[in-house]
Amino acid sequence: MSRRSGQSGYVEKKGNAFYVRFRIDVLGQEKRAYTSVRLCPVSGPGSMTKPERARRAKEIIAESGADSPELFNRVQVVNLGVTFQQQAEWWLRYMQKRKRKPIKPATMKGWENQLKKWLNPNLGDIPVTDINNRTLKELVSKMTDEGLSPQTIHTYVKTVKMVVASAVNEDGEELYPRKWNNEFIDLPEIRDQRTPSFTGEELTQIVASAKGQFRLLYALLGGTGLRIGEAAGLEIQDVSPDASTIRIRQSVWNGQKQTPKTHSALREVDLCPSLTAMLKVFVGERKSGLLFQTKNGKPISQTNTVRRSLHPILKKMGRAKAGFHSFRRYRVTHLRKNRVPEDLLRFWIGHAGKSVTDGYSMVKGDVAFRQLCAANVGLGFELPATNSSDKPAVAPSCTQSELLSSVA
Repeated sequence: MSRRSGQSGYVEKKGNAFYVRFRIDVLGQEKRAYTSVRLCPVSGPGSMTKPERARRAKEIIAESGADSPELFNRVQVVNLGVTFQQQAEWWLRYMQKRKRKPIKPATMKGWENQLKKWLNPNLGDIPVTDINNRTLKELVSKMTDEGLSPQTIHTYVKTVKMVVASAVNEDGEELYPRKWNNEFIDLPEIRDQRTPSFTGEELTQIVASAKGQFRLLYALLGGTGLRIGEAAGLEIQDVSPDASTIRIRQSVWNGQKQTPKTHSALREVDLCPSLTAMLKVFVGERKSGLLFQTKNGKPISQTNTVRRSLHPILKKMGRAKAGFHSFRRYRVTHLRKNRVPEDLLRFWIGHAGKSVTDGYSMVKGDVAFRQLCAANVGLGFELPATNSSDKPAVAPSCTQSELLSSVA
């Protein structure tokens, strides 16, 4: 099917009336079919002059939608016979190879699981042209009855919308655009979402209870807010010579190294003195390799770490299970409580700036100021002593006036 252009139609006389004859797309046919619409009687009441007949013919063609992109797109989608599952397969392949904003393997795995578990079994055989608000309303109702959480339902619905929107023509325009109505779909509101975090006292216990390399891992997660994949991807050369700064340049997922989650995740994170000292002792004389690794030098498994180390520690503490993101939430909360500049907070955490003003700030390039802020806010929890005679290393602090005078 080629893109349709405007047509004037052909005015012809049949018996006692004039008719306009024009072409229009028809469901199930590759070529457009001819149709004929009565214009006016040849003579008498209602008759028209030749210019009037030509003008009325164009109006009838326009009213029919014969040359409209909407009719063309609808017929094309139906004639192609593309089902939701077929479109989803094409969409997954496209998302894997696109150059703009390439997705991470974890994201692809999540989409594949959504399609396999819920979307294809319920929508797979439905033509893309029939996926509409009513379709999603029925799907949401079924997921709600099955006890899926509001957040999960939102995630699945978003994926359906992306698959439908991915059906485009040769000009990159959506073949079947939708005006989604979440009110009609009855999409549940996300309320009271579980976002566990740790307290400073809990982190003190977690770090003290951890064994081997996991002691530094938990201290580093709580003291920097790194994502677990970023921590697993750290190499010795990512640690500055004085161990006061670590560089984030890669991540690990499912045992494989990859670029970090976003461009903003490529950054440097400054450590407070007590954490620096702990890191320096841990690195020792090593010059290369992963900071945290298995006996074979491979990246640590995030799943094994949480199941065999973190969760047993939390259970012994009488604390509900929580994941690695709890360390990250703790760090953000601690930085905000200590009034760290918002643009520096986002830089350390690996989030993009939210305003034009963030692009003007040069705070992240001022290493001396960054390190002073890191020393000022500290950890908020205690680190174990290096031996039995040492006192626990506590995060240092200073007054706001001392901070400002030092920067000046």
